[in-house]
Amino acid sequence: MGASDKSVIRAVLNGDTAAYRALVVEHSAMVFRVAYRITQNEADADEVVQEAFFRGYQKLASFHQDAAFGSWIYRIAVNCAYDLTNRYRTEVGRDRSQRVDGDGNSTGPGDELVDTAADPERLLLSSEMGAQQMFALHSLTPLERAAFLLRHVEEQSTTEIAAALNIAPNAAKQAVFRAVQKLRRRLASANTSKRRHHRGRGIHESS
Repeated sequence: MGASDKSVIRAVLNGDTAAYRALVVEHSAMVFRVAYRITQNEADADEVVQEAFFRGYQKLASFHQDAAFGSWIYRIAVNCAYDLTNRYRTEVGRDRSQRVDGDGNSTGPGDELVDTAADPERLLLSSEMGAQQMFALHSLTPLERAAFLLRHVEEQSTTEIAAALNIAPNAAKQAVFRAVQKLRRRLASANTSKRRHHRGRGIHESS
């Protein structure tokens, strides 16, 4: 943890509660990024940012000063985002789908989730897939989506994912595996339907 983070934490614990804002300013962009990737929604990501830093403030006395505050608040944010998406999944009739613009592309900050020079699993999140990829992600359970994004976008280890989601390492590994299999099937099915549609249009236009 940087000297500045340490000094701010000491100040907060010594009664200067206003000093906590410096930690929020320093780490809020990172927290928003991971929150947006998991929730796929800007308003929800903002809510996660606020909740994560609130929980961090409440638990600051238990924070181990030899650890990195950024890593600590990151894990809290992941857990908040997972809790939020899991709660929404149980709400009947609430539309949490990704907002899409008129060209079928996903909108909002963080659109380009991965580099297209990535491995096959990470290519599942290529921004070139646009709305198709976003809707495929929403076919996953909250746990699978969070685990997949942490592994193949955030490049977290299985141990780190397990710690962030409060599950066993083997459960984290299985969640990532299930997510990859589901996304491959969903995207393969979508691509097959798209090819059939284009072939049908070609036949119709030539007749």
